[in-house]
Amino acid sequence: MLTIIHQYKKKVNLAASHRQRLEDEHAKVSALHIEREVRDRVIESLHGEAMKWMDRFTLTLNGSQELPRLLARAKAMADVYSAPDEVHGLFDYCQHMVELMSHIIRNR
Repeated sequence: MLTIIHQYKKKVNLAASHRQRLEDEHAKVSALHIEREVRDRVIESLHGEAMKWMDRFTLTLNGSQELPRLLARAKAMADVYSAPDEVHGLFDYCQHMVELMSHIIRNR
């Protein structure tokens, strides 16, 4: 009789420890689910912000060729007045970004 009781206690303890492990795993999964939802909201927010700026940049580039024209004039003046390499580097970077954004806008 004691052997049977001992076996049942062992099974009950095993079931209790299994239940605890399941509850711990469920808590971990729930925490990961919440973390994913938060990350999804952040990504969605950042995507919205990027699209807002892309639209503004599109309006600037499409509505007016002022930025590329001003950049070309500034580069020409920098050449005339022998601007430092850092200035030429900045102009080259700006030109690259304008071309990149124009490409992205065209292929959107």
